[in-house]
Amino acid sequence: MFEFGKDLRKLFAQARESDDLGWLELIGADLVRAEARGQAIDAGRVSCARPFEAALRTCALWREHARRTGTETSLDQADTAALDAARRAATIEQRARAAAETVEILLLRYDLAGGLLPLDRAESLLAGPDARAASRSGAAAQALAAAHARLKARQSRLGGATADLLDAAALLDAALHGLGDAASSLRDELRLERAALALEAGVVQRDPRLLDQAGRDLRLLVQHASPDYRPVTRARALALCGAGMRALAALAGDEAAMAQGAEMFDAAADQFTPDHSPLDWVAVQLAAADETTPLAVLVQAERLCGDAAIILATLAREARVAQEVREAEGRGDVAGLDLLASSPRRRLARGVSRPLDWASDQIALAHVGLAKDRLTGGARAGIGMMLVEAAAVAAEEGAPALAERARWLMRSLA
Repeated sequence: MFEFGKDLRKLFAQARESDDLGWLELIGADLVRAEARGQAIDAGRVSCARPFEAALRTCALWREHARRTGTETSLDQADTAALDAARRAATIEQRARAAAETVEILLLRYDLAGGLLPLDRAESLLAGPDARAASRSGAAAQALAAAHARLKARQSRLGGATADLLDAAALLDAALHGLGDAASSLRDELRLERAALALEAGVVQRDPRLLDQAGRDLRLLVQHASPDYRPVTRARALALCGAGMRALAALAGDEAAMAQGAEMFDAAADQFTPDHSPLDWVAVQLAAADETTPLAVLVQAERLCGDAAIILATLAREARVAQEVREAEGRGDVAGLDLLASSPRRRLARGVSRPLDWASDQIALAHVGLAKDRLTGGARAGIGMMLVEAAAVAAEEGAPALAERARWLMRSLA
């Protein structure tokens, strides 16, 4: 007879010995942090049998916690563990694996906060002596190929050229092929990234072949990511399906497809509670947000963004301000609109330290200015230039969704 507590402990004891960290999806963010702390203690013991492997695993656990919560201290702990792994490395292959793990941390920093410095540092590491000296097969080669492909995927999005997106997708193909047939959380991540690139390029190019490729990847992920074992991966795949469906529906003017996309977003949000993986929940809510989204949901999304998740925080703030502006405009409340403009004006007067905060405040003021113009007229002066600059900064900082919001507002000026 199955003894739930005893057998569950046995299951996780076995999972802790596995190189695949997919089992972490079953536990909430707080337990992931507890696992990382416990692993860090084990790795620091003098009696640790495999100190390099223990340090590398500690790094991966802290990175997973940071990815799901946007916690700056967890990113710093991952950095420390990566340095420890590099210090403990005894072979070229181990040094290459430590370098690949450091690249993964840098890519996560970029995903959370943008900026070109993490990408430049990642590129330098992948061109460094440890990466070049590693063999062309084995765990080090797989880790390096995956890190290189994921770096190129992010760099291709900065330029936005379709050819660069396709080149990055080809590198993701090669990295997937190098993993072989074994199922792993890394395979799922690469497949998700390839689907996102194919979807982005397919929508821009109106290319059915690329859209079919994205559809196949997402279908496989949704089918194989059971909600009982891989809820976070399943939610990410469903959210990407919803985003793709919404984009295609908008191009075709298909209301039924738009509704189907909304259903996929709802299904993604239902995979777990907000505290299980806060940033994933926030990302789904923001991707699904429209004029009907309750203000309370957007306020909660902004609150859940961690101190390192600058990109999601700015997107959540923009969505919340846009909704507050719509409500004030609906009431004809010009004084309320002026009050909404006061916070970004104060921050800009003080001089904000982060480019994305500056862009977000410019977009917030544009929302207010356009609403006042619709109510009273004569409030459009300077809005176009504000939005042009905000879109450029957001794009340069690696926040294309925020840049698109600025461009959408620019189109409303026409």
